[in-house]
Amino acid sequence: MQIALELNGAQTSLDVEPQEFLLDVLRDDLGLTGAKLSCEAQVCGACTVLVDGAPVSACSYLAAETDGRVVTTIEGFRDTPAFEPIAATFTRHAALQCGFCTAGMVLTIHALLEDGDLTDEASIRHGLAGNLCRCTGYRAILDAVGDLVTTRTAP
Repeated sequence: MQIALELNGAQTSLDVEPQEFLLDVLRDDLGLTGAKLSCEAQVCGACTVLVDGAPVSACSYLAAETDGRVVTTIEGFRDTPAFEPIAATFTRHAALQCGFCTAGMVLTIHALLEDGDLTDEASIRHGLAGNLCRCTGYRAILDAVGDLVTTRTAP
């Protein structure tokens, strides 16, 4: 089936099978490998992309459902002004190690910041509950996101 969407700021038409998952189309057909395949069950967040600004698990999101929608992957997000403050804060706090979870984590954090859903450590923990990191122990990530929240709310 033919779908049309905005992908990373560009209008795109694709032929997809009705049962194809968005992650497979992004990685295998389009070479956008920032989103990773890990759990295949919507629990780890490594495959997170934004659809109409909301984080979704691309490993279980049908590509056909993106018809007429706006999809942003880490490859498209890194070219936006919103990427740099998150990247700089993650670097400053050493909030990443192997990088496997980072793309999904960054996109989720961006969406949560945009929605104003992050206000304190409890809301940060809750907001990131669907993004697993096997390397950092989370303290540095929580500190980095806390900095981002403070920076956005500072007068």
